[in-house]
Amino acid sequence: MKLDFRIGAQTQYVELPETCVQQVLTPNPVEYALTGEEEVRRALEEPIGSPRLQDMVHPGEKIAIVTSDITRPMPTHMVIGPLLDELYAAGVEARDITLVFALGSHRPHTQEERRKLAGERAFSEIRCVDSDPADCIHMGTTSAGTPVDITRVVAQADRRICLGNIEYHYFAGYSGGAKAIMPGVSTREAIQANHSMMVREEACVGNLTTNPLRRDIEEAAAICGVDFICNVVLDEHKQIVRAVAGDVTAAHRAGCAFLDTMYQIKIGHRADIVMVSQGGAPKDLNLYQTQKALDNAKHAVRDGGVIILMGSCREGLGEKTFEQWLLEAEKPGDLIERITKDFRLGGHKAAAIAMVLERAQIYLVSDLEPELVKKCFMTPFSNVQAAYEAAVQKLGEDAKVIAMPYGGSTVPRCEG
Repeated sequence: MKLDFRIGAQTQYVELPETCVQQVLTPNPVEYALTGEEEVRRALEEPIGSPRLQDMVHPGEKIAIVTSDITRPMPTHMVIGPLLDELYAAGVEARDITLVFALGSHRPHTQEERRKLAGERAFSEIRCVDSDPADCIHMGTTSAGTPVDITRVVAQADRRICLGNIEYHYFAGYSGGAKAIMPGVSTREAIQANHSMMVREEACVGNLTTNPLRRDIEEAAAICGVDFICNVVLDEHKQIVRAVAGDVTAAHRAGCAFLDTMYQIKIGHRADIVMVSQGGAPKDLNLYQTQKALDNAKHAVRDGGVIILMGSCREGLGEKTFEQWLLEAEKPGDLIERITKDFRLGGHKAAAIAMVLERAQIYLVSDLEPELVKKCFMTPFSNVQAAYEAAVQKLGEDAKVIAMPYGGSTVPRCEG
């Protein structure tokens, strides 16, 4: 049997006995009538929990549209056109609209990256800027003590519209919704305060109702104020198959429910080997982002098994504290001990990798230097076939495999 996986902009293949393939986790089939911009326009015409956007805004108001940065697959260029048409229909002028790329704790964009994300129309019609964590306004504090410090252009806007794609998130439950505000356009200190709750058991993938970290995110957004959202769900080919618009919470919940029907995959029992790709560019630019697929894969591997993690990581490890923690640790357990005593944003993902390593080995197929991979407590490989053959040598020729070619999106649910 031949399986294919996206790594960066390339596709790699692996051949293995069909009898060893326990399951290939691909999205569940769902029915949809519209896709792309047509589906976005439908969602804007049928908002959930709020009036239509063109009935909410007024001429002269300053509008901030917050969207995702380059590390996310959010197709801003496909959503922004229908959204601008809604605003223009209400009499809002282009000079009063700013598109803000939510960097969170990520690096700034180049001018060309902003152009690519926004699309030619938006880039030429409206102001397009990165959020600036060094220029924020304090708007309040959540009940959990998280400061609500929001980048100035968003904080001072008369109207705030949040865009995003909805997918699973390993401690916020799901992406999208209020996450455009926290951590999207917040300070590093605020993000750190919020993300410190990731160590709680309820802060996990797919959980919204009892997730303290998600509640904190949504309280921060309520303090800041979000007038409207437009979120999308993408299929495995990154095509928009569902859009939701309207109230920041109600519309987001509807999008999460649809996501579950697509990407929550049942498995009978955990496998010896899990082969997982983040899904290719841009989601695997660095190890910091590729870790998300690893965290999904941990739900599918047995104790003592092997996870073959695939991601280009062509930009390196991806975050300064993440890199520092990984390279300073003498063993994985040091990272877990460190995060419980001194939570640091960036270090939290290093600790998450260490928690997986307590249960399984990680073979990393990437463009990273082998010695660097070894320092991160993983075994380096340049291709997935070699990684699979090494795993078989360790676990036996009959080792059962679960393949996750869209590991950044699909979440296994074990029934055994």
